[in-house]
Amino acid sequence: MKKASKPKRAVVRDEMRAEYDFTGGVRGKYAARFAEGTNLVLLAPDVAAVFPTSIAVNKALRAVIRRKSKRRTA
Repeated sequence: MKKASKPKRAVVRDEMRAEYDFTGGVRGKYAARFAEGTNLVLLAPDVAAVFPTSIAVNKALRAVIRRKSKRRTA
């Protein structure tokens, strides 16, 4: 039986290629627009185990919101 060979690692270079031209570029041009639509929350591992998908988390949070709003009006 033949041993499997290890995959070769890619050589990392710190230099940019000559064809990349960023002279007219603006740093962070779309960063604010991107951040507006992004709301990431890191769940603790024990909580993530109970809610395997974002759909499950959203469903549970909506149920909590509904219960909370009903208590205020009642």
